[in-house]
Amino acid sequence: MARMEKAPLTWKLLGTGLAVPSGIAARKLTDAAWYAARGSNPPKNPAAPGVSWPEALAWAAFSGVTVAAGRLVAARGAAALYQSLTGKLPPGLNEGP
Repeated sequence: MARMEKAPLTWKLLGTGLAVPSGIAARKLTDAAWYAARGSNPPKNPAAPGVSWPEALAWAAFSGVTVAAGRLVAARGAAALYQSLTGKLPPGLNEGP
């Protein structure tokens, strides 16, 4: 029984351990890419009245996609690491689509 409880805990620790740094990296990459493309810093608060609708919507779309991609990279990396350590897929994942 203790072995069954360790697997989800290991999976949660790996997932969290990779999610935090990848989230920070995704945010920095998003900010840098926005600056490179637009020549200005991203809006700190897109809901602020001084931010135009097109800029606020562009930032929401761009940051949403990059953060989601970062989460996916972290989740897949954690799953691959878990599988290499245990020889099994993480709890809740299966092989196929």
